[in-house]
Amino acid sequence: MIYIILISIFTLYFLLSFYASRSLKTLVAARWIHWTFWGIAVAIVLNLLYHWFNRGKTVWSAPQQYAVAGLLTWLIICLFVSLPLLIEDITRLIRAFFSKKKQNAPRIPSRRKFISMLGWGLAAIPFASILYAIFKGKYNYKVWKYTLYFPDLPKAFDGYRITQISDIHCGSFDNYEKIRYGVELINAQKSDVILFTGDLVNNLAEEVHVWKSLFATLHAPDGVFSIMGNHDYGDYSSWESVEAKRKNLEHLFDLQKEMGWDLLLNEHRYLERNGEKIALIGVENWGRGRFSKYGDLNKAMEGVNEEDFKILMSHDPTHFQEIVLPERKNIALTLSGHTHGMQCGIEIPQWRWSPSQYIYKYWGGMYKEGAQYLNVNRGFGYHAFPGRLGVWPEITVIELKRG
Repeated sequence: MIYIILISIFTLYFLLSFYASRSLKTLVAARWIHWTFWGIAVAIVLNLLYHWFNRGKTVWSAPQQYAVAGLLTWLIICLFVSLPLLIEDITRLIRAFFSKKKQNAPRIPSRRKFISMLGWGLAAIPFASILYAIFKGKYNYKVWKYTLYFPDLPKAFDGYRITQISDIHCGSFDNYEKIRYGVELINAQKSDVILFTGDLVNNLAEEVHVWKSLFATLHAPDGVFSIMGNHDYGDYSSWESVEAKRKNLEHLFDLQKEMGWDLLLNEHRYLERNGEKIALIGVENWGRGRFSKYGDLNKAMEGVNEEDFKILMSHDPTHFQEIVLPERKNIALTLSGHTHGMQCGIEIPQWRWSPSQYIYKYWGGMYKEGAQYLNVNRGFGYHAFPGRLGVWPEITVIELKRG
């Protein structure tokens, strides 16, 4: 299946490249420009293939992501160049079909130079947007703030502040100072607790090494708690043995402990204040469809009383949709991530759109179903494509109020 998809992508890639080259030929006659055009097109594919076949255990490293970004950028440029050309070619064929053939005159009118210029002009818009997404957007951190009211919130927790972060993906990072700024921004919220909802790495525990000391500086009075995401188990890497994969997982557990994070593996903790408490429940990854289902909510809630105020950390929002709601779990607030909002979209007052909404019912932001809330964090980092546009990296601050 994967090879069929790849063949389809590369076929589309070269068809669009050919069409765009026809547009370029209308504008300039110099052969070296056309050779340069095709040289870039071929180099992008060879670069992607090189990183793919030499990836080893490391999948979606920064160089691999930039190779994918190169392919997508070229595809989008050629698509925008080709669209006006395609429209003109359709009209040319229609005109040729209905026109009377004149002696010594071409039956199909020639392409107009203006249309080719229009195509390249249109292509400049997505090209500039992609450049912004890669070099600026992926570090354009936004703080989303919510105030939620609960009649059964213990009085001692009235005004309690939670900072949620998710989907760090250490293996994608390429700018230490930008990440340091993001970590400082998290600490600047001065929340009572920091909750991380999974996907610390892309695949390998060793991705954390460079960033361990930085994320160890995250601090809150009640601590930093974390759970596992689908990428944290190493399921998307090739391993020489089951034992090697197990050691990678244990190493990731140890690294989080060394950073001072309290990792919840289908278990819970109580946050206490002035003799009152709320239950913080953390499940391993549970995702609908092909995603891993290591999460066990019943196990995590063993020993939690029905009347306790509960906050659930679950990486994939489909867990809320498929398990929490149908089984009528008495959980006031669920915190998830996973979707990244596809790292692109439009979010303006009264209207928002992202390709992610065609896959996930809950893809970004705060949702309410009955008396239960779900927040889907759009992610602190990025994955697969090294950029963000419109859906910016997120730090969520939630204030709990009694009422």
